[in-house]
Amino acid sequence: MNAVRSPMAEQLARRMLPSATFVASAGVHRGERDPFVDAVLTEEGLTLGERHPRTMDDLEDDYFDLIVTLAPEAHHAALELTRSLAVDVEYWPMPDPTGAGGTREHIMAAYRDVRERLKARISGRFLPPQAKNAAD
Repeated sequence: MNAVRSPMAEQLARRMLPSATFVASAGVHRGERDPFVDAVLTEEGLTLGERHPRTMDDLEDDYFDLIVTLAPEAHHAALELTRSLAVDVEYWPMPDPTGAGGTREHIMAAYRDVRERLKARISGRFLPPQAKNAAD
């Protein structure tokens, strides 16, 4: 729903990748902004600003070299969308932290786990070895 994993990935990628890299996130369905995403991004010095969840139809550009999906439903939708296009689609399965229960700290730990997994995947996929060390 473009409210948790994808917006986190977008903000992390914007910070970690060269500024000339176009990064946008969108979901299969429009959801509601998640305050825990704001909290774990703030810990990294990042913010969603005025950004709100959006769908693929909301994107201004529909040409991509690569689409990274983070949930099964999004992956199937991306494959359907790109079946006649020359676009690579990668699936990076990420847990959904919205199901975490318990105390606020337990919930925050689930969101932090996703944030750290995303940082590792972005770094591993896109950064050369010397840049990975600088990002750590």
